[in-house]
Amino acid sequence: MSGGSGDELAVAIDALLPQTQCTRCGYTGCAPYAAAIAAGLARINRCPPGGNETIAALARLLGQEALALDPDCGTESPPRVAFIDEPRCIGCAKCLPPCPVDAIIGAARHVHTVLAELCTGCELCIAPCPVDCIEMRPAPDTARNDATLNRARFAAHGARFEARLRERAHEIAEKKALARHGPTDAP
Repeated sequence: MSGGSGDELAVAIDALLPQTQCTRCGYTGCAPYAAAIAAGLARINRCPPGGNETIAALARLLGQEALALDPDCGTESPPRVAFIDEPRCIGCAKCLPPCPVDAIIGAARHVHTVLAELCTGCELCIAPCPVDCIEMRPAPDTARNDATLNRARFAAHGARFEARLRERAHEIAEKKALARHGPTDAP
């Protein structure tokens, strides 16, 4: 791709990525990986979910030769989604925060389930599960791995996370101020 800024190139690269946000490429998500490719810091062959199709598209965009998928990042496989064996789920909620698109529903001390139609197959929910009740299964026909929708859900997840951080920081500041100065509102 000739001309344009590095930011424009990163956006064009990001548009070709599957938006699973799996981090298998070694970056915290698809956009940081795209930025690294645009800056010449990463190779185009580090996305197992995108596989050979994505590598070929990136090669065309960048005028490079297609490379084989880097085996250090994983292997290409048919689309999969997480599945929670609900009788084994203890409701610890440790699978909720790592899901980059909020495809898992449940609450602390309650059974959790994966909304297969929203799951990107990132596998990030597996490691934190203390009872190993999460496994990957072939994606059902109802699952749509739509990069545009994945990107929007990932952005919404990040915005909610940032809002919670700000809210928590505000609560802590209020508690510290109250501890230092006592209540400011007189009855």
